[in-house]
Amino acid sequence: MAEQLKIKRKKVWNKSRVGTLIANILIYTFVAVVSLSCVLPYIHVIAKSLSSESFVIAKKVFLLPKGFTTEAYIKVFHDNSFIVSFFVTVIMTVLFTLLGMIITLCAAYPLSRKELRGRRIINFFFIFTMYFAGGMIPDYILINKLGMLEKMSALVLPLAFSAYNLVIMKNSLESSIPDSLVESAVIDGANHYTILGKIIIPLSKPILATLTLFYAVGRWNTYSDAMFYIKQNVSLRPLQLKLYYLIVAATESIQGSVNDVNMSTITDPEILKAACIVFATIPIICVYPFVQKYFVQGTMIGAVKG
Repeated sequence: MAEQLKIKRKKVWNKSRVGTLIANILIYTFVAVVSLSCVLPYIHVIAKSLSSESFVIAKKVFLLPKGFTTEAYIKVFHDNSFIVSFFVTVIMTVLFTLLGMIITLCAAYPLSRKELRGRRIINFFFIFTMYFAGGMIPDYILINKLGMLEKMSALVLPLAFSAYNLVIMKNSLESSIPDSLVESAVIDGANHYTILGKIIIPLSKPILATLTLFYAVGRWNTYSDAMFYIKQNVSLRPLQLKLYYLIVAATESIQGSVNDVNMSTITDPEILKAACIVFATIPIICVYPFVQKYFVQGTMIGAVKG
């Protein structure tokens, strides 16, 4: 009888082990497919930007460069408008991220404190903006009335606050900062500014790093507001807007696209377009390794409590 039970348990254990193995294979396969779907297009763009014109026109470039050349990158770095747009984007992203994090932190901390009266109503008004907005035309009229058209402030101020990031930050503070810790600091005579600067911020590095990345990547990749608010002041065009005009120009005649970017010596604009995409993407990719260790932890902490 005992031997039969051992045989049955061994069969059950073997079945569970096989099931776990199959599940792991399916999960790893799915993750690999998703990862390749994200990485391969970018590798293709890099290969195209480093290939000679004849191979690109013939559609023979896939994952490896053919007829290796850096002519497209030389054209990008010699085009002063792209360099100016790059620095405009860097300055805009830094200002936008700093302002967004300050506003989000200053709004999330009081909303995370239970002693704040009416915090549920205030929180409702913030969340309401996630689902209902005025729209493009009212936004443009407001920016125009405030006199921010053709200025850096039009690219920094309007989107500097995110209700979504506020919810993540508030939930993170509620779940990761014990009330007893704040209460003990109050008993010791600390005010809210001291608590925020010496307790909340040092203990919230994961969520701060995560939201900083959200703000920076979101601002770096956005171009639609600049397309509406920056028309005449060409020196304030961010890099992504330059890329937008380049992509539009790639669908038109080569003679027409010379007006926006210096492409007169490159027959196929696809090469220059690929080089510009790589040029615009690499800086923000370089940021990820420095915040990767905080990213998953910060996202999970902010999503624990609704």
